[in-house]
Amino acid sequence: MRNSNKLVCGIGIKGDKYPSWNGVEMLKEYSLWTNMLLRCTNKVLLKFPTYEGVTCSENFKSYTFFYEWCNQQKGFNEKDKNSRKWSLDKDLLIRGNKCYSEDVCVFVPNRVNNLVIKRNASRGDWPIGVSLDKATSKYKASCRNGSGTVKTIGMYSSVQEAFRAYKSYKESVIKEVANEYKEMLDSRVYEALMNYEVNEND
Repeated sequence: MRNSNKLVCGIGIKGDKYPSWNGVEMLKEYSLWTNMLLRCTNKVLLKFPTYEGVTCSENFKSYTFFYEWCNQQKGFNEKDKNSRKWSLDKDLLIRGNKCYSEDVCVFVPNRVNNLVIKRNASRGDWPIGVSLDKATSKYKASCRNGSGTVKTIGMYSSVQEAFRAYKSYKESVIKEVANEYKEMLDSRVYEALMNYEVNEND
């Protein structure tokens, strides 16, 4: 049995109030908590450099607090159509936020998470959603359609035109998905998605 006084990931305190295991598998609360704590340590930086500078609130360092917080959040017990549990998100409500905390973290479907996640590695030399089509020397705008399929929006003479087309399409997809999940989402999540603005650095 884990020593409840031993720090988890060097920063978290498990305590004795809630278990980590149900006899068959790790509890969702504990899995989320330990994964969140790990992202706040240097161990993940070599593989995931985007987590540099990520921290968590003092309250979130307590498994007892985190467990109780999770069970009060809308979306925590939801699953998507493929029975995948919703994700813990730290930066939808505040773009660029680096601190996991009880004030800004929310639960979102994986479809939402994939739509708004920052993709530095896949951007290349052009704005997000834009690539150069060598056969035509035009700029192609393409975007995932909200269901995982990549849709070609069109071919354009300039980078700016291609990005504007991508931006318009992507924002419409985000709103469409938001409305699909509206009744299941935290109202703050729904509002953030309906007001979401795509920019070149996404």
